[in-house]
Amino acid sequence: MSPMIKNVLSTRAGYGLTVLRIFVGIIFAAHGSQKLFGWFGGGGLAGTAQWMESIGLAPGTLMALLSGGTEFFAGLALIIGLLARPAALGLTIVSLVAIFSVHISNGLFMANNGYEFALALLGGSVAVLFEGAGKLSADRAIAD
Repeated sequence: MSPMIKNVLSTRAGYGLTVLRIFVGIIFAAHGSQKLFGWFGGGGLAGTAQWMESIGLAPGTLMALLSGGTEFFAGLALIIGLLARPAALGLTIVSLVAIFSVHISNGLFMANNGYEFALALLGGSVAVLFEGAGKLSADRAIAD
């Protein structure tokens, strides 16, 4: 295995990060499924695209596909711990875009649609990005 691939798949983290990775993955996958498929009360691709356009993220369909696809597929990757670092990088970018394009002007607290929830998800994504998937992961099984 090449050193670069081994670095991407390696993990220094223990069981705690495994729990964090799975919970963050579930949340992102659920949010992505709202955007792409309309599951869990979401707007689906058409509704999400229209909303993206309304907040200035155009073209709306492309933005909905990029954000929803990243959230859904990277969320699933986090759940199983496969390519967790690249998945976490994508989710970090999505979280930053959400914070700065939607939530930052509303303050911190969620009661006003603030950025606290997105910030918590950003923290979880960055933790996985820095530390890897944890002991119970496909990445670790492949790297070892």
